[in-house]
Amino acid sequence: APPGLGQGQGRRRRPSPAQSPLEKVTAQAELSLSQLTGRWFLVGMASRCSYLSEHGHRLEATAVAVTIPDGQSLAISTFRKLDGVCWEIRQCYLPANAHGRFLLKGRGYGSKVDVVVGETDHSSYAILYYQKGRSISVKLYGRTSQVSDAAVDKFEQHIRAVGLSEDVTYYFPTYGFCDSADDFHILD
Repeated sequence: APPGLGQGQGRRRRPSPAQSPLEKVTAQAELSLSQLTGRWFLVGMASRCSYLSEHGHRLEATAVAVTIPDGQSLAISTFRKLDGVCWEIRQCYLPANAHGRFLLKGRGYGSKVDVVVGETDHSSYAILYYQKGRSISVKLYGRTSQVSDAAVDKFEQHIRAVGLSEDVTYYFPTYGFCDSADDFHILD
């Protein structure tokens, strides 16, 4: 081996990986999964997603149904329109290494999404973080399609805390929700 390579003091250290944005996020302390069940509405989202920046003007009202199939996972059914047809997208958030943290496994390599329930009062609003790779998004859900100004303020504090801003924040329509989808419009 060339002199100094892999020997003692001259050895170069690999830099430690940068901390993931989600590692800085604290999960809701008194999170009750059973109280998260039921219907929620997607009120707002902050994300640097290029699709949102290009198509944010075409957002559709989105409703979500949450169940707890095994006492620890979240089964999420998302109902939204696409080209005027109601679709249901089914996902399962598996418990991760800590309370309030979940893992959404997608199809293919690198398609996992880390999810953290950042804050909720269980009865009117919930703020969730989603991270895929190094990209982070924050979503505000409400038990109704409109939430209090206080909940919106909290949401905006959360998005700023992870380096997002108003220019990448989108609010969803408060009308035109789907309640179901036929068997031909369900994605698992």
